[in-house]
Amino acid sequence: MRNIRVHPCLSVAFYVACAVMRVRDNAPMSTMMTCRLPRMLLSALVVVALSAAEPRAAGQAGAGQAGAGDQYVGVWSGSWDGGGGGGGFELTLQHEKDKPMTGRVAVTGEPEYTATLASVAFDGAKMTAKYDFTPEPAAEVVLTATFSGDTATGEWSLREKASGNEFASGGWKVKRGGKQ
Repeated sequence: MRNIRVHPCLSVAFYVACAVMRVRDNAPMSTMMTCRLPRMLLSALVVVALSAAEPRAAGQAGAGQAGAGDQYVGVWSGSWDGGGGGGGFELTLQHEKDKPMTGRVAVTGEPEYTATLASVAFDGAKMTAKYDFTPEPAAEVVLTATFSGDTATGEWSLREKASGNEFASGGWKVKRGGKQ
């Protein structure tokens, strides 16, 4: 049996409703706790009590479920272009239980480097990520992408950390586990 906790406000509402009924019917004080509410009011109180308990139960059930973007965890390989160059691009997304999503990139071409994602967030199939541009510590790269099945396409923007001014930009496309 499910343990349902009734919110204190509902107990107060029931008490007030009983008091109103007692005064209206000119009933003695002893009927306060056993008053008979009209069926509609009682039904409404039951519905409110159950819906107040439901979010708590749903939150408990969801604690072990997958987080946003978990279906995209893995290695994604492909290419990048723009800013006068191009090359290989590999995005690795990881997510350990009860921790935020993490990842890294490996970029080939000019320049060639690896970097750890400073942040990564998903809104449905749309990803936004950011990492320090390791060849130049004063810069960062912002990635955006849309995932669809086993492919993703996106844009990158090389920006100065202090001002947010963009130095270069381009596109990238990847496929889960393989070159595109």
